[in-house]
Amino acid sequence: MPYPEDELHSTEELILDLHPHWWFFAKSAAMLALAVILAIATLSVSWLSWATVPVAVFVFATLVWFVQRYIRWVSTHFVLTSDRVIFRTGIIAKHGIEIPLERINTIFFHQRIFERMLGLGDLDIESASKDGAQRFEDIRNPSAVQNEIYKQMEANQIKAADRISGGINRAHGVAEA
Repeated sequence: MPYPEDELHSTEELILDLHPHWWFFAKSAAMLALAVILAIATLSVSWLSWATVPVAVFVFATLVWFVQRYIRWVSTHFVLTSDRVIFRTGIIAKHGIEIPLERINTIFFHQRIFERMLGLGDLDIESASKDGAQRFEDIRNPSAVQNEIYKQMEANQIKAADRISGGINRAHGVAEA
């Protein structure tokens, strides 16, 4: 489910719209697979018939956990636009943060060896706000995302400089006339 275009400003361009990396599902998917294997074993071996109800409860619980993680994955967006970084999560109860690009001071990314092999990691964005740094977890290819944020920050600085120099030129032209 893509980030809603109506939540962007009129002059804003969508650069990245990311959901968490698929690794976000790893634990719940592994437990669901284990539950299904256990259920198949329980149903196919007669002396395990006593375990049918507990295994069915285990399968149901892991299925609920997996579906809950999927819904959380679908409703979580890490968005980079031409003007800001946006993080939104939730369907009923929502949580979000927006960081204007001009307020970003530093971006750190963290990847452990295993995360590097899978292509995921965490981003810490330090901004000029009272909250300081914000951590965003399970970001796909965090070094590329970091670079893209810096590119957009640079493009914003160039646009701001052009607006200022255009205004000065117009003011200077008006003063000469």
